[in-house]
Amino acid sequence: MTALTQFTRLEATGLWRPDADTQRREVIVSLGDATLTMTSTRGDVLAHWSLGAITRANGTQLPAIYHPDTDDEETLELGANETEMIEGLDKLLRAIERRRPHPGKLRFLLSGSIAAVVVLAAVLWLPDAMARYATNVVPTVKRAEIGSRLLSHVTRLTGQACSTPDAQGPLRRLSQRVQTSGSVVIVPDGAFTSIHLPGRIIVLNRKVVEDYEDPDVAAGFALAEATRASNTDPLGDVLDEAGLIATLKLLTTGALPDSALSRYAETLMTRPAQTPDADRLLPAFAKAELRSTPFAYAVDITGESTLPLIEADPHGENGSRMVLTDADWVRLQGICGN
Repeated sequence: MTALTQFTRLEATGLWRPDADTQRREVIVSLGDATLTMTSTRGDVLAHWSLGAITRANGTQLPAIYHPDTDDEETLELGANETEMIEGLDKLLRAIERRRPHPGKLRFLLSGSIAAVVVLAAVLWLPDAMARYATNVVPTVKRAEIGSRLLSHVTRLTGQACSTPDAQGPLRRLSQRVQTSGSVVIVPDGAFTSIHLPGRIIVLNRKVVEDYEDPDVAAGFALAEATRASNTDPLGDVLDEAGLIATLKLLTTGALPDSALSRYAETLMTRPAQTPDADRLLPAFAKAELRSTPFAYAVDITGESTLPLIEADPHGENGSRMVLTDADWVRLQGICGN
């Protein structure tokens, strides 16, 4: 999503507060591919802001003050000495703003959508048709924002995403190893092993990195989710669950109701694990230069239900291209602490 890749790995020190009644606290600010993350000096993640929903409150004045579009009481202050972070963040926000749909064009699309609702209201397939239409017109920035909001609902159920300062680099490298953009998030709890969200967000359970000695397992789960996300639109899955009213609200206001996102997060918590589709996964493992056997045995310790992934492992003989160094893997295994 990021237009200026030279600014995607910046870190700075800032002052953050969640609301107007709370004292500001010093945080580590990390600029990622789709989010701005505020972390305490002890390594606890305090907030994730979607880059597509951030506003600078004071123009070019210093210190620079930012807040989410929907909450001007939650603020982040960057001092005049953090010029590189301020410059990078401002350029990214300008680039994102240029990519937003023109209001006149959006009004035209919305008018067409309303007319279509009137004509097709009695047709049984209207919800599916509207969901397909929405997935075609919702821009990448909005998908990332929806994914970030949905992640906040997921982490209310699983606990805050795991984060330690020395594991952020290995986590980012794991994500880059299996997908060209997006992010991987590790959570401390939940009945699922892995899920994917709009905006190329892959969520892994901590057991994927803690219960296995081979980083190919974690990479395999992340790659499997990235492959599923590329074959079935994650936003379409959200809208199928949200229903017609929520889809119409997205088209007319540009936002999904929190209630719809909360219900979908609960669905993800209870959804049965998907059986790996060897026909789709094997080409993905081959392209990623990754063994499929470790992933297959992690899914089914007997190997019976994942036998095709074992027998046709594209890198079973030559081995995987390195996922992480031993040091990075050890750091990543400790991302959730004790």
